Amino acid sequence: MSALAGVAAAPGHLAVDVGPLTDFAVGEGRAVVVAGRQVAVFRHADDRLSALDAVCPHAGGPLADGQVDDRVVVCPLHLAVWELRTGRSCSGQEDVAAHAAEVVDGRVLVRLGG
Repeated sequence: MSALAGVAAAPGHLAVDVGPLTDFAVGEGRAVVVAGRQVAVFRHADDRLSALDAVCPHAGGPLADGQVDDRVVVCPLHLAVWELRTGRSCSGQEDVAAHAAEVVDGRVLVRLGG
């Protein structure tokens, strides 16, 4: 089991099971739905997870399909960049919400935060 990564969740928000860790490819993003909200979950080489809102606020691009490294994701439509840990824009766009994510007993849990 790992500690929650990302931001602290609002009081009362429960973690939602979004699937087995094996469904999340290392170095890639995957879009999931948590409480009706699209969230992009990214798995890092060390099995850490990052989670952000899945839709680019500028052009509606699918952030889960963007280029990703340990620190940032790049929108596949217009190359805007966001920090995975905070959701802050590195390229002057609107920030996106960051969410807490963890692995428990081989399952990925996401908690809406911010």
